[in-house]
Formats: sequence, structure tokens, C-alpha cells
Amino acid sequence: MGSIKCNWADNSGGKLPLLVSFWGNEDGVSRRRGLKVMREKIKNSWVEFNDFARKALEMGRSDPRKVIFAVKMGLALSLTSLLIFWKGSYQDFAQYSIWAILTVIVMFEFSIAGATFIKGFNRGLGTLCAGILAFCFAELSVVAGKFEEVVIISLPWIGFCASYLKLYPTMKPYEYGFRVFVLTYCILMVAGNRTREYSQAVLTRLVLIAAGAGVTLVVNICIFPIWAGESLHKLVVKNFKDLATSLEGCVNGYLKCVEYERIPSKILTYQAADDPLYNCYRSVVQSTSEEDTLLGFATWEPPHGPYRHNYPWENFVKVSGAVKHCAFTVMALHGCILSEIQAPADRRHVFSNELQKVGSEGAKVLRELGSKLEKMEKLSPGDILKNVHEVAEQLQQKIDHKSYVLVNSEGWEIGGRPMELDLEDLINAAEDENMKLGSKSLSEAVLEVRSVSVGTALCYDAKNTLRTWPSNVSANGGSMVKEDEFKTYESASALSLATFTSLLIEFVARLGNVVSSFEELSLKANFKDPPIINMPPEPCKGVATW
Repeated sequence: MGSIKCNWADNSGGKLPLLVSFWGNEDGVSRRRGLKVMREKIKNSWVEFNDFARKALEMGRSDPRKVIFAVKMGLALSLTSLLIFWKGSYQDFAQYSIWAILTVIVMFEFSIAGATFIKGFNRGLGTLCAGILAFCFAELSVVAGKFEEVVIISLPWIGFCASYLKLYPTMKPYEYGFRVFVLTYCILMVAGNRTREYSQAVLTRLVLIAAGAGVTLVVNICIFPIWAGESLHKLVVKNFKDLATSLEGCVNGYLKCVEYERIPSKILTYQAADDPLYNCYRSVVQSTSEEDTLLGFATWEPPHGPYRHNYPWENFVKVSGAVKHCAFTVMALHGCILSEIQAPADRRHVFSNELQKVGSEGAKVLRELGSKLEKMEKLSPGDILKNVHEVAEQLQQKIDHKSYVLVNSEGWEIGGRPMELDLEDLINAAEDENMKLGSKSLSEAVLEVRSVSVGTALCYDAKNTLRTWPSNVSANGGSMVKEDEFKTYESASALSLATFTSLLIEFVARLGNVVSSFEELSLKANFKDPPIINMPPEPCKGVATW
């Protein structure tokens, strides 16, 4: 303000306006820059906050269970916080009420059995063992008299033994219990040494922990319970649907000659990307850890809903493992699309109908199994794999009949090639598969004439841009490359088609494991029988119908 007054006094003669003198110098320029940067930071922070709020609302709308979980957590904390206002005979309840609050915080988990039962059991067991051991050492310290400090320094030895035992493989489920044991023992020994009331400290903390655990169990079970077994069930159903989507996308993309102009680096490093085709089968493969976690939680859950006692949750994971076995094949199919060595479109068109049928029928089987699993129904009478096996056999027969398309047939020629051939005559003759031309079939000769003269594999990407492999070969064949190199490129491009077709047939073969695993699950879980569809009776022949 002092500088403003000075500037106003200097400019009283009308030489310069006040704002010009205040902002026109170097200090004014730096102030303007600082304000501009500050405005940009505030604007960016506001945009980020709005984006965060929008995503948080979308998360709640997509999965209302998360909102319910947050509400239940707040309710449980509110109930345990009432211990702060305890005015009864035992004033220690109000003083040490933090133990009940901490119990709610560490036990309350998204799923009921997820950590509510498991962590509750571990916390109770660890606290009980620590309380008993602390009481024993406390009594020993009282008896020791002068050598009380020798008993107190047992803390590092107890910590050493507990930390070492929790690393034992069979003790992994009780790791949290060991942590609670060490923490409780140390607090009880320190607090008891200060107050000289070891037994009262142990009893008070056990009661408060039991109170917090009881509130957690009541709120988590009685108010909109979230079951880990149900989450596992939905996850396996989702894997079926995602894999069916990826399979159809791979087959359709390959037949349409969809090419990536530039393969995303996240796909090459197997990270999350924006490609839905890639994300679908990746989510199936990446679900192993989540399934193992949910499986461990589900085994602790009591019977609920359609899930009876001793429910075969392991078979759900087994079915999902069979689905992952098929997902690896779909991943390889997608790798054929990402490959730099591509078969020309005319070669793909030879098997397009059969490939399309196998892809659609395979996806149909996966969706049918996912629907049956979601409804917890057994398979309908008949062979669910009948149609997909038939189209796979048709594809195999087409491969046997047109096997020369999948290799460089130049080396098969026994006799000499005719010197002059008319393209129209070859195309017309290709319709008759029994006709011969020299030592080659006419359809094979048509394939050679229709292909590029230099032998490069031509294809179009998503932007309808002509692509060739190798990259140094132009579409008009202007590059000077040796003839044997072109033959190598042509053979490699043909073998990429053979790889894709063989992988698709392998996928059909692996579907049998999925069906077998599903049937085993349906028997152990006692799925309900499928509904019987009554077909209208066919009219008898020779009888007039009105």
C-alpha cells in the first residue's frame, strides 16, 4: 500500500496513469506472470476435482454395494464411539475405547467373510494368546522382585519368535494374527508395567475388542450383506462373456484385415490399454489372484442364499481355469492380428466362411455356458459342442482341400508351367475343381495369377491404407529384392494364415475341458435341471388339418 501511495503521489501531475505505473515496470510484469500461472493452476485443479467427482459418482452408480459398504462402516464406527461417553463403574472402558474403534477399522471389510470372519478370528486369537502370555510374564515379574527388568526385556524375544513363525508356509493364513499378537503383548506389558495392574489391563482390552468385533459382525451381516462367494460366482460368469467377446472380435478383425497402424506399447508390455478386444481376454487371464482371494474368503462364509454348506467353491476356480486355458489361444489369435507378417486378403477369403462359423459357434458355446452358470442350471440334453465340432470339421476339410493356400506351392510343381495362360479362362476354370492344369489345380493357378507379381503380402489397415511386408517393398514392386527373398516373404505370409486357422481349431478342442469342468461343478453344486420346452406335436401325415 505504501508503494501505491508513492506512485499516486508521483503521478499527481498527470504524467502517467496509476495502473500503468503499477503494472508497467518489471515488477508488474512478474506479478502478471505469477497471477497467470496461479490462475492456470487453480483452473487445472478445479478440472481435476470435477473429473475425480464424476468418476466417484460413476463408481457408486455402477456398483451400489460400494456405497452401502461405506455407510455400514460409518454406522459401525458411530456405535463403537458411544463407548467414549461411558459413565459406568468401569471408567477404563471410556479411557481405552480406542481398542474397540481400532477393531472395527481393521475388521470391517468389503465382503463378510473376506476379512470380517478371517480377520476377526485372527484378531481374537492373537489378542487372547497375547493376553495370556502377558499375564503369565506379569505375574513372573511380580515374583522376580528386583529382577523385574529381566522379565520386561522379553519383548524382543517374543517379537523374534512371532515374526519368524509367521513366515512358515502353513502359517500364512494367520499372518495377521501374529501381528496382532506382537502388538497386543507389547502394549499390555508396557501399560501394565506403568500401572501395575496387568490383569485388569488384559481383561479390559479383551472386552473392548470383543465389543468392536461384535458390532462389526452384526452390522456387516445384518445390513445388506456382501458375500465373497457371490462375487466369485459373478466373476467366473464375467470371464465367459469377456472371452466370447474377444473370440468374435479376433475372428472378425482378422477376416476384415484390420491392421494396427502402430501397436500400442502397453499391449506389447501386457499393460492395461484402451483396446476393448485386448482388455477382454486380459481381464480373464488376470483374474487368477482375485479368484484365489475370493476363494479363501468364500470358504469361511456360512450357508446363504442358493449356496449351501460345504459348497464346492474350488470347482468354480477350476471352471475359470479351463476358461483361461482357452483365453491363451485367443491371446495367440490376437497376436496374429498384431503380427507384422500378414496373409493377403485373397488367401483369407478362401477360408472366410468356415472361420466365421467357427468363431461365432465358439462364442455361442461360451455365452451358453456363462448363462447356465449364472442361472445355476445344468446343461440341456444333447451335445452342446455338436455345432461347433461340425463347423470345425468343415474348416479342417477345407484346409485339406485347399492346403496349397497355406504354404508356398511353388515347390510342389513337378511339370513345367504353361507358357501362356489367359486370366479369364483360369477364373472360369476355377469353378470346376476337378479340372487340372499341368501339374497344378486350376484354383491354385488362379491364386497365383491374382496374387501380386512380386510376391509381397498386401493388406489394408483400419484407415484403408495399403500395407506391405517387408516395409522396404513398394506396392508397384519397384524395389530391387532378390527373387528368393520374395519367396521367403510369400511363404511366411501364407504360414500366418495357417497359424490362425490351427489356433482356432485348437480353441475348439479346448472347449471340451470347459464343458467337462462345468458338468462336474453342476453335479457337485446340485444345479437345478433346465426347463423342459414342450414342442407342439407335428401333424400326422395324410390327416387333413383345418
